[in-house]
Amino acid sequence: MELASGEYFMREALRLARRAFAAGEVPVGAVVVREGTIIARAWNQVELLKDATAHAEMLAITQAEAEVGDWRLTDCDLYVTKEPCPMCAGAIVHARVRRVVFGCPDARGGAAGGLINILQMPQLNHRSEITSGVLADDCAGLLKEFFALRRLRAPEPVAETITR
Repeated sequence: MELASGEYFMREALRLARRAFAAGEVPVGAVVVREGTIIARAWNQVELLKDATAHAEMLAITQAEAEVGDWRLTDCDLYVTKEPCPMCAGAIVHARVRRVVFGCPDARGGAAGGLINILQMPQLNHRSEITSGVLADDCAGLLKEFFALRRLRAPEPVAETITR
């Protein structure tokens, strides 16, 4: 069943990632689920808000905390299209999110097993369950398309003349 596998919620996160893509943001989307219901939805808005912390996960966590009426999200699951970065992983641990489900890994910057695993560090006060690879090809494909288009639109570097 799609709901049990997490594909249903990841499809919603992908829909949000496409909104980010359309807005010129890195296409990452996130939803927070509690008792089988989406209680928060967000997409990257770093450029729009001029805020380095406006990642989809951070915005979704803040929204979910408001919905729940508590900063503890112990009975909530976060679905996100890309493996969370260290900043987001730290917020996930502090909010005590029960489980993180992500689409594609980030080997160079991920903090859920890619580069490091903050979500399950034994030294911290909370550890989140991790499920990876849900709709991974779709999630990775959207990111690859975004960055390919960005590279095409990048201005040519200007040759500098060095005078001595």
